[in-house]
Amino acid sequence: MKFSLWLPANLSWHDLRAAAAHAAAPRAGSVDWRGLWLEDHFMDNTDEPNDGARGEALTQLTALAATVPDVRIGSLVLGNTYRHPAVVAKQAAAISDISQGRFVLGLGAGWQENEHRAFGLEFGDVPARIRWFREALQVITALRDEEFADFEGERYRLEHASLNPKPHPPLPILIGGKGEKVMPKLVARYADEWNMWSTPDLFAAKNRIFTAALEDAGRDPATLWRTTQALTFQGDDGAERAARSARPAIGGTPSQLVDTIAAFAEAGVDEFILPLTGVHDVARIQDLSDRFLAEVAVHVA
Repeated sequence: MKFSLWLPANLSWHDLRAAAAHAAAPRAGSVDWRGLWLEDHFMDNTDEPNDGARGEALTQLTALAATVPDVRIGSLVLGNTYRHPAVVAKQAAAISDISQGRFVLGLGAGWQENEHRAFGLEFGDVPARIRWFREALQVITALRDEEFADFEGERYRLEHASLNPKPHPPLPILIGGKGEKVMPKLVARYADEWNMWSTPDLFAAKNRIFTAALEDAGRDPATLWRTTQALTFQGDDGAERAARSARPAIGGTPSQLVDTIAAFAEAGVDEFILPLTGVHDVARIQDLSDRFLAEVAVHVA
């Protein structure tokens, strides 16, 4: 199993770069982080007043691509409703070039209603957002894979559009989602990687559904890279804190976390992403990530 780190998007650039550079530094005799991920939101999902700091994901990822070497970088995940997918394809190609092929384009249908309202973005209902998302995947892959792309959909339109220069091949597309009806088919058709929040039991159940969709589409299930994350509470009270979490969470002593991460691997996870999105002190980010690598990851990798 590989391990990656999900950094807070609301750090200042100075602090974000410091945290990313520390994570990317090689560690002799230890496990290294495979990648660094950033979320894509314009505001917190909290009650008003809502004026917390929040960076812009593609701008931050571009800066990381230019200044932090070796590790993969990616969006976890871009909200489709925020940008036209053809513009996203152009931005992704540029970041891929800057990073020399280390960029992963993570995409999702969009879900956070308050930022759509605040920024004047059309939200739609769930079926509409899924339709728009399918079209966006068609647009992006057509621009990535074809010399010229034409497309006429409900929401998006291309007329002899060309993505030039092309991204460094290949530009991996990650789809974030856990729905059991449409999302497995979209992953089977368009995704190189798939991500969802989970616990080991939840991931195992969902993975069976997504694997079946791959098989139904005539695709080798081994060609899909599977990633997950869960809030992670380290310490003697970690399991109790995880049980109280509203989001998928794991916790416990280092030995307990080793067993839990091993259960993720048994469930089919290829890469566990450690989310530190709620930690805003760089020293603590560095400490928590170093401890996880030394106490947990090294015993599972």
